[in-house]
Amino acid sequence: MAFDEIFDVVVVGGGNAGFSAATTAAQAGARVVLLEKAPLEEAGGNTYFTAAAYRCCFDGLDDLLPYLYQPDGSKGLPQDLIDKIEMAPYTKTDFHADIDRVTKGRADPVLATTLVDKSREAIQWLMDNGARFTLSFNRQSFLTDGKYKFWGGMVMNMIGQGKGLFQWHLELAEKSGVVIRFSCPAINLITDPTTNAVLGVKVYSNGKFSTIAARGGVILACGGFQASPALRTKYLGPGWDIAHVRGTKYNVGDGHRMAESIGAMLEGNYSGCHSVAWDANSPRNSGDRVLTNQFTKSGYPLGIMVNVDGKRFVDEGFDLRNFTYAIFGREILKQPQGIAFQVWDANGSKWLRKEEYADDVTTNLRAESLEELADILTTKGLVNKRQFLDTVEEFNEACRNFQKEQETRAFDPAIRDGMSTQGKLRSLSLPKSNWAMPLEKGPFQAVEVTCGITFTFGGLAATPKAEVLCEATRKPIEGLWCAGEILGGLFFNNYPGGSGLTMGVIMGREAGQGAAEKAKCSSEQHIS
Repeated sequence: MAFDEIFDVVVVGGGNAGFSAATTAAQAGARVVLLEKAPLEEAGGNTYFTAAAYRCCFDGLDDLLPYLYQPDGSKGLPQDLIDKIEMAPYTKTDFHADIDRVTKGRADPVLATTLVDKSREAIQWLMDNGARFTLSFNRQSFLTDGKYKFWGGMVMNMIGQGKGLFQWHLELAEKSGVVIRFSCPAINLITDPTTNAVLGVKVYSNGKFSTIAARGGVILACGGFQASPALRTKYLGPGWDIAHVRGTKYNVGDGHRMAESIGAMLEGNYSGCHSVAWDANSPRNSGDRVLTNQFTKSGYPLGIMVNVDGKRFVDEGFDLRNFTYAIFGREILKQPQGIAFQVWDANGSKWLRKEEYADDVTTNLRAESLEELADILTTKGLVNKRQFLDTVEEFNEACRNFQKEQETRAFDPAIRDGMSTQGKLRSLSLPKSNWAMPLEKGPFQAVEVTCGITFTFGGLAATPKAEVLCEATRKPIEGLWCAGEILGGLFFNNYPGGSGLTMGVIMGREAGQGAAEKAKCSSEQHIS
């Protein structure tokens, strides 16, 4: 068929994965166009709303030091700061264990190995192309005993967080020769009627439809379906239509629809998603482009969470925060009215991150006594004041009893410290397994939270080379790749924080290299 335009590679979606694919293909010599559904002022996909934290294997602090920057953009860390850092290596064994634990062994082993084995290489590609990383002191370390103790294996983020990451990707792609078109949604894939090979895409731009041929193929990197209330309810279940959307409003399953219509194989945890404790006063249908990730409320390990009935409903300390934050949004959504309250005393609140809990970011509810705090919470939806006070008192008694029985244990937010509610003489039916300290010192503080959905786990089946599989043949569909949150099969129920961005770079680069090589072979065959 005749096309209106011809490129070597067409990338659909302008987030971390899409730009990684487009730039990689362009660096390989391909002529690339990236199609972004959103206008420039709303572009960046979910990437724009992230903390730009990447998880990768590394051999300790010395492995990273040559590439690190300070938050002000200056290269290198001063020696006096280096001397205060405690950071363990994060090995392939560690990464595999974390994936296996949080997904309960359900992650596709081939994709998981791809993520682990290529994680450091992916971050190095970002660094080699000018990405400036800084240590996540405020997110992934606590200053205790004069040392910054890093925890959880994820230690770096890009300067500027998601906003900076999107701007860096945009500038690198333009420098590499990628043609970028905003307000240009892909409508459907165009295929060969005999072979089902993907030949190009139909798009809508400037008030008209047109077609673009892709010699090397099309790369779908247009995210999940988390911004569609209808698809959330269809796949995640009743009640998910009221969840708040953390990121872009444009991820509504376009890639799933286009790929499924040509017989692509669907894969993964379609009833699962990444969802967090999110500010209840945040916008409902899309993220805030100013505050972005600051609406996350991840300080629950330092206190307790209760529902409007005044009851705890999760073990707030069963694991380190970046292994639990992506599942607690679902638990909040299950509660009456789909809201909850995070509660701390003065000892816990002093550890809260200002970027999430400052008074100009969220509505902090404070009182000098628990009784007074309960009165304030009743104006925000707390139904059973007496139950709330009883819950706190039972929790406090369990904490004090454990401290008497385990006098040698000490609170340490940087490790799984074993400070629990589960003693020999007294324990709770719902434990707090770590960081359990009584709420007894005023002023007391609370924040109202709801469920914020980040991305969905169900997606397309793909090879480690990012080739999309056909449902009928179980073989790759010629000319079709995928990367980013549209990939299915890797995450189930949960994920290790920071691994989504890393996998987006890995699969984006695989797709970009594969499509560029196919375009080159197609051109050589045409010439010959």
